[in-house]
Amino acid sequence: MTQTQDRSRTFSWSDPAAGAAHVGRRGGLDLLRAMIAGELAAPPIMHLIDMARMEADEGRVAVELVPQEFHYNPLGTVHGGVISTLLDTAAACAVHTTLPAGVGYTSLDLNVKFLRSVTVASGMLRCEGTVLQRGRRTALAEARLTDGRDRLIAHATSSCLLFDLPPT
Repeated sequence: MTQTQDRSRTFSWSDPAAGAAHVGRRGGLDLLRAMIAGELAAPPIMHLIDMARMEADEGRVAVELVPQEFHYNPLGTVHGGVISTLLDTAAACAVHTTLPAGVGYTSLDLNVKFLRSVTVASGMLRCEGTVLQRGRRTALAEARLTDGRDRLIAHATSSCLLFDLPPT
């Protein structure tokens, strides 16, 4: 009989409504920088997948994650959904950095290309998102995910719909 060693993980998060209340009242870059500085709570997804760090500049965002066993799929590699979440976060947040107060966005699509598998041995993953083009109603961004040896792991493009938010 094979015995397995159970592992567990516990995490907590702040009420996401508190941070969401600032969307539209502040410019996107200001909002993300306040989150990075700890003035606003990070969204729960960052705690759920254990994102390690975020950087934000106009039109560019980087997020980092150390791959863990709890990210694994049945094949013994990091699940594509975790990789896609990193790519979506970096690309969409890069768009967010370009938005003034009163303008919101939502992702229209995410086109992902997986190039290498990821395991705990891959080292720190770094995902950089960059805005390629932003118009009045749509924006196009890309994201590149690299491993601890700076090898390209995955690439994505994302289109976002931009819209005016109702006054609060």
